[in-house]
Amino acid sequence: MKSTLRSQQVLYKASHWLALICRLMAGIALIGLLAVTIADVSTRYLSRVTEGAIALRVSGSVELVSYLMLFALLAAMAANVEKSQVVVEAFSHGLPQAIKNRLQGLFFLGFMALGLILFVGLLDSAAAASRHGEITQDLRLPMGPIYQLAAVLSLLLGIRSFIHALLGVIYAVGEEAAHGE
Repeated sequence: MKSTLRSQQVLYKASHWLALICRLMAGIALIGLLAVTIADVSTRYLSRVTEGAIALRVSGSVELVSYLMLFALLAAMAANVEKSQVVVEAFSHGLPQAIKNRLQGLFFLGFMALGLILFVGLLDSAAAASRHGEITQDLRLPMGPIYQLAAVLSLLLGIRSFIHALLGVIYAVGEEAAHGE
């Protein structure tokens, strides 16, 4: 009994710390995204107000925003995967809570598979981009590290999903699910 409780606590702590790391990464990406957007809009407006006398531009702003959005979304998905389940009451209304939690754990296995498939695909893309010297269009940044970071964030999604799948399937422990409200 103590080992079961201890195992649950270890899984919860691991999930908690991984979620904090993911939230930090998502926050940094969102702050960067907002900074690039504000800088781009401000410099365009300044150029228009001064009729071109001050012509500062943020080079590659669309590219930066798109990659920062990718990182923010992947990190946020990994950070909040346990809150992403939508309970369909029509199918699970009469079931005991333990069975609902075990079903939720099975759904987490699907998210784990998604995270791992994304990880493998992005890692393959990173290797190919590094081999062929693939770079971004505007800023000429190497694509390999961009794909690698996206792969790591996808792996974190898979790991956190696996942790919550274990908690649900083995221990019948579940998180509060969204009810579509």
